[in-house]
Amino acid sequence: MATFFGEVVVAPSRAGLDEEEEAREETPEDREIRREIEKKRYWRRGRIDVLWTWQASGRGEEPLVCSRFIVAIGRNAAAFLSSFILDSVCWEVVGVVKLWNEWCRTSSTTNVLPTDSFCLFYRLISDPTVLLCQCSCYVAEDQQFQWLEKVFGSMQKKGLQVTILSTCPVADYKTQESTLTLVSPFLKALKTKEFQEQVCCPLLEQPNIVRDLPAA
Repeated sequence: MATFFGEVVVAPSRAGLDEEEEAREETPEDREIRREIEKKRYWRRGRIDVLWTWQASGRGEEPLVCSRFIVAIGRNAAAFLSSFILDSVCWEVVGVVKLWNEWCRTSSTTNVLPTDSFCLFYRLISDPTVLLCQCSCYVAEDQQFQWLEKVFGSMQKKGLQVTILSTCPVADYKTQESTLTLVSPFLKALKTKEFQEQVCCPLLEQPNIVRDLPAA
């Protein structure tokens, strides 16, 4: 059971499956396709690699001191960062995430800045402890934990504040009023119990949830 609204809880259940849902169970052909995709992920560097500029320069793997980490997940959130925050000379690229799945395929180059990368890290020049991550690529469900482990494994956790920006269709927003009358786009927030500061917008109401990498 969730101890507070917004906590990620995994509770698999088969209760309530109808005949149509039963018919959509994985077939032998589906399993074969999934195995082939997993093989390709393995042989094409399917694991997630995080490359940092200081590692490429031979400085080793010392943890990055970070006070604020802002992550924009999805094309809309990444475009927001590009238009309103990164459109200046105040930031420098300091890292990249490389991965391979059925929707995102980055090259096997060892350069920190491959031209086909869709997940970049930026550092504020005036305050190197402030980091941004612009992630517009698809991260598969079985890659999300590894993404988090690799990215946050490079950072010092003490005193770190993490902000996640993501978007979803208005049609997915659950409310008692008609979504046709909503003024969009609009902003809602979720926060953990450790976050004690005032949020800049109203909190997301139940039963709305956050999915995929932002939820992870």
